Amino acid sequence: MSQEYEVFLGCAIPSRFNNYEASMRVIADELDIELLDFDGASCCGTVVLKSIDEMSWLSMSGRNIALAEQRGHDIVTPCNGCFGSLKDCDHVLNENDNERKQVNKILSEVGLEYEGETRIRHFVEVLYDLKDKIADRIVNPLDGLKIAFHPGCHLIRPSTVAQFDNPELPRKVDELLELTGARSTPWNLKLRCCGSPLLISSEEVATEILKEKMSDAIESGANCIVTNCPACHTQFDVQALGLEDEDGNSLELPALFVTQVLGVAMGIDSSKLGFELNRVRLDPIADILGL
Repeated sequence: MSQEYEVFLGCAIPSRFNNYEASMRVIADELDIELLDFDGASCCGTVVLKSIDEMSWLSMSGRNIALAEQRGHDIVTPCNGCFGSLKDCDHVLNENDNERKQVNKILSEVGLEYEGETRIRHFVEVLYDLKDKIADRIVNPLDGLKIAFHPGCHLIRPSTVAQFDNPELPRKVDELLELTGARSTPWNLKLRCCGSPLLISSEEVATEILKEKMSDAIESGANCIVTNCPACHTQFDVQALGLEDEDGNSLELPALFVTQVLGVAMGIDSSKLGFELNRVRLDPIADILGL
């Protein structure tokens, strides 16, 4: 029996990371997860809008939730930022009668009402619930793949809102990745922000944060970095191109999405997983991935 979700892609994935969407959709098909195109969805509202005008953020994000409620579906998103914004909005509206009344007054103008019945889930959360099924589908063990997994901030924090994993010692996605035969290597800066929010205001600072992260990942012995967030992936697979430390040593590592790793291990044709759209060269791990 399939699971049905309104899939909330957000802004960055359709415009910049088609490899994430492609690999997510093909894995969903393999696991009988039905992803319904979320017609009428808008931007999630983002934490940026929240800091400027909280009611506008609540109304924008709440509208998306109410739209899914009207259709009787839960929401799933592969984007950490969208997950954080939608979950946070849902938390605020569930806990605060006054804000909920104000938002519903605004939503009534477009025939919608927030009732708090729809769940917001990250795609990796759905995958974790299906880990036994995934384990049974592994046909290409990825022995030799040493992963520095970066969960990103909004997947696990604040824990009272995200409610997915231990915010200080997250392991759930690592467990998923290790089903493939790969090793998730411990690294000191795993939980530090990637720096992508600073790209707009201070690219220099964002780059310094990235250098520290990449240096630590390389020192851990990892031969790739894996993410489940398009904003974080911007750092690791775009900003990291040509990145070097002060001694001229390369700080590049192949950067993959969780869904690409799982897809290869599940025997899905690599041409369906969007590897041609990864920016940092995959040569160092191409043999392991069978590319």
